[in-house]
Amino acid sequence: MDSFNPFDLTFTNPSHPFHLHHMEMCLAEAEVAAGEDEVPVGALVVHPERGIIGLAHNQREQLNDPTAHAEIIAITQAGNALKSWRLDRCILYVTLEPCAMCAGAVVNSRVSMVVYGATDPKAGACDTLFRIPTDPRLNHRALVLGGVLADRCGAILTEFFRRKRELGKK
Repeated sequence: MDSFNPFDLTFTNPSHPFHLHHMEMCLAEAEVAAGEDEVPVGALVVHPERGIIGLAHNQREQLNDPTAHAEIIAITQAGNALKSWRLDRCILYVTLEPCAMCAGAVVNSRVSMVVYGATDPKAGACDTLFRIPTDPRLNHRALVLGGVLADRCGAILTEFFRRKRELGKK
């Protein structure tokens, strides 16, 4: 990640190999979540010198915790790895556009960039319903890049909820 420069226009391309590589890892975490009957969302945090310092998937059902979203867990892991709540220069990757809670955590943890896969028309708070990480009224702003492997990120969610509906009919 030595070449990480958020102002480099090639880095804002959803097809950038760095983004694709990390989103693939998030998709693998989403698969783990689906296997645990959790909503299949995966997230990771990358630090420019230390690499991946947080890797997680949704665990709300398993932990009986409404805040146990993949992003929150990965951000917590990253803070522990750095021994700091400040995640300056870090990038959060996530398969689904973060909700208001998770977007708030991005601002509060000072994450520099959010890269997500599928948009969330019901709860998306980075581009869709709200734009929390880029809101100029807040004390910190993060760059936001959506659409990385969006079709695959959306497909795992669609399939999960299709199966849930089928099982509910039996």
